Amino acid sequence: MTRESASPAVPTGIVGLGNIGHHHAERLVDLGVPLVGGMDVSAEARERFATQYSATSYADHHALYDDVDAVVITTPNKFHEEYAVAAFERDLHVLLEKPLGHTVESAARISEAAAKSSGTCMIGFNNRFMNAVRLLENRIERGDLGKVTHVEANYVRRRGIPGRGSWFTRGEISGGGALIDLGVHAIDLSLYLLGYPEVEEVSGVTRSEFGSREEYSYLEMWGDDQGAAAFDVDDSASAFVRCAGDRTISLEVAWATNRPPTHEFVVRGTEAAARFDLLTNDLTIHSASADVTDHMLDTTVETRENDTHGDEQAAFFDAIENGGDAGSSVEEALTVQRIVDGIYRSSENGRSVALDDA
Repeated sequence: MTRESASPAVPTGIVGLGNIGHHHAERLVDLGVPLVGGMDVSAEARERFATQYSATSYADHHALYDDVDAVVITTPNKFHEEYAVAAFERDLHVLLEKPLGHTVESAARISEAAAKSSGTCMIGFNNRFMNAVRLLENRIERGDLGKVTHVEANYVRRRGIPGRGSWFTRGEISGGGALIDLGVHAIDLSLYLLGYPEVEEVSGVTRSEFGSREEYSYLEMWGDDQGAAAFDVDDSASAFVRCAGDRTISLEVAWATNRPPTHEFVVRGTEAAARFDLLTNDLTIHSASADVTDHMLDTTVETRENDTHGDEQAAFFDAIENGGDAGSSVEEALTVQRIVDGIYRSSENGRSVALDDA
């Protein structure tokens, strides 16, 4: 889906006017979508947004919803349910930033509300729109990789805790740490490339080894460092996900760890495998052949880097205008949330967890 295919005729608002809200606002403007206004509980955030985008600011989401047909929700995780359910009850179109909710129970209630709504809904798993991923999806669909059976998913920062003491690092608001922040991206992308099979069992360990230290060494931080006192979530996780048909995912995510960072995914199939990097857009296809003589093939594919959030929005508005699948459905996002919940439960109980146990 290209940005040119987006419909510019849908009056749209934003709920949550922090950095991610502004990130989405800039792309809405680029797409030519009417940005009616934004809502936030913070008067300072509302004033900054109104000044920057010459748009109306709202202190109450119901007032915003009176004036729009679509809404982008970018609040802290705990408040997704309040704003998304209210939007679904009005049959608004909703682009909801990941994760679906801060708990699996909240996510399930959002899913139930979405199912009753006539509005289009998309969950913000923007990495699906990376050019390397879209090209790989095409190669999988045409059979180049054979049967895809396993994904090695890495989303590892060496030092990348986002604003210690902010809502990101407080479990009551975020619902978790690195796993629910980065892990949901990695899990969704892995399941997406596997064809979203039924998930049977998960096993995992979550750790908090760095964020709770008074002396946390880092070179840069997204947001301000308010110290260790308000850090009560995981800063890394290792997990294994077993799906129907013996398809599997191995997962490594970290906000902080003593190893080089990696954003590498390896997608293994019976005829070939693919490796790509979320940050560099690199894609390599690996295969072997006995044609003429035994040999190995490593094919490097170069694609343009693209603005995944902009292309995500284009697909959202195209689905509103023309119908069809917007991608990253609520049902898929609920599966991701159930896996995250299963990993946390597995870590707590010290054993594998069947998703049916939820």
